[in-house]
Amino acid sequence: MYDIIGKKYLFLGVSALLFIVAVATISVYGFKEGIDFVGGTSWQIRIAKNPSAEAVGEALKKKFNLQEVIAIPEPTTKSIILRLPELNEVMHTDYRMTLEKEFGAVEELNYETIGPAVGNELRQKALWAFLGVLIAISLYIAFAFRHVSRPISSWKYGFVTLATLFHDAVIPLGLVAYLGHTQGIEVNTNIVVAVLVIIGFSVHDTIVVFDRIRENIRLEKSSSFSFGELVNRSINQTMIRSINTSLTLILTLAALLLFGSANLFYFVLVILVGVVIGVYSSIFVASPLLVLWNKGRA
Repeated sequence: MYDIIGKKYLFLGVSALLFIVAVATISVYGFKEGIDFVGGTSWQIRIAKNPSAEAVGEALKKKFNLQEVIAIPEPTTKSIILRLPELNEVMHTDYRMTLEKEFGAVEELNYETIGPAVGNELRQKALWAFLGVLIAISLYIAFAFRHVSRPISSWKYGFVTLATLFHDAVIPLGLVAYLGHTQGIEVNTNIVVAVLVIIGFSVHDTIVVFDRIRENIRLEKSSSFSFGELVNRSINQTMIRSINTSLTLILTLAALLLFGSANLFYFVLVILVGVVIGVYSSIFVASPLLVLWNKGRA
């Protein structure tokens, strides 16, 4: 039997370090918001002559006197993604004609435009969705464990779940902030969906462990049992199941990462990192936090 609770400070220390690094990264770099949240136009094109993204961006800036044009190369599809101010159909046609005159035939792969008012509404809804899911799950767990009162109150299960899920969401978001600074990756609705998927999967593993703790408490006849030992036994009883279940998802995500669409690469990457962090936190963070809260008895 692995003595996970006995090494709880090591595991919690690793988790705290990752969390601090993620928070520092978000604080320093912030998020590079996509047009979903700030409004504007995203235009993915492929040009037969295959000019550089910089050349395409400079051509548009010069012709239309734009302050900034973000041009991101997509090597896998040999295309360029342009981030532009909000365009109407007339401007869209003018931009395309300019590029065709400068570089030759233009193949349009994707075009979408969102107004700033819609973007601001989406940003607010995304934030409320994130907070709402965290609070709703925590309240549900506190309610589900309402009959468990020894040696730790049911609401503490819910609070520990809230802290764990927040931890599981922040670390992948730290990665997104870093990639936004180094690779120009933007936060859009896909990233929000990825974080919500991470939370949903992470809470599943956490509940499995907590439910086994609850069952073992009910089976415990002694009134002076060691809560730390009981939690450690519960983790060991569910660890293989959690790892095996998670491993199937991790292998699927890894396959999508390697062989899937380039447009979904960062979406899948965020989920993959979040799932790995979620598996770790369910085993090595959530239950040790319960033990620490139980007056530090292990």
